[in-house]
Amino acid sequence: MKKWLIPLIIVGLIAFGIYQWAVGFNNTAVEYEANAKTAWSNVESEYQRRSDLIGNLIDVVKGAAEYERTTLTEVIEARAKATSTTIDASNLTPENMAQFQQAQAGLSGALSKLLVSVERYPELKSNENFLKLQDELASTENSIRTARKRFNDKVNIYDIYTTKFPNKILAGWFGFKEMQRFKADPGADKKVDTSGLRPDKK
Repeated sequence: MKKWLIPLIIVGLIAFGIYQWAVGFNNTAVEYEANAKTAWSNVESEYQRRSDLIGNLIDVVKGAAEYERTTLTEVIEARAKATSTTIDASNLTPENMAQFQQAQAGLSGALSKLLVSVERYPELKSNENFLKLQDELASTENSIRTARKRFNDKVNIYDIYTTKFPNKILAGWFGFKEMQRFKADPGADKKVDTSGLRPDKK
């Protein structure tokens, strides 16, 4: 074997090794990113379910609590804002996440105010449809919390993989950016307490 072939073979092996590393990194990063994006879609799906339930709740309250127009209007407006504030999974910037969370927190606040006002309407508190929606909302709030946690877990896996050395070098070349985790405002991650609206059972 000619001596000049030895360095060429070594360079070739090194280049092949780097190529294999790059391909492996890219495929794994793509998989982790896709998992995080799917988890985000699940978060949005749970929020959409909550929005749909609130829409049904508004319809029930309208018929029984006719004097709560101002409160109902606040909920309707907050719901419209929350529904229209969506984020594409590939554009989870800190600004977009903050805007999304603010809209959802606004809806939670308006809903809480409405549910407190229902205390003045015993016939509504015993309404079968209202009680069913109340239970479904409580269940959905728990589902939202679970979906957010799963999203954060998936993002954590992706971020650790793409930011640790030496993967961070390839992440920059391939355009993989750090994803934003869900960070709830103080108290915004607490589900709406509707337990006090149920009539006492004897």
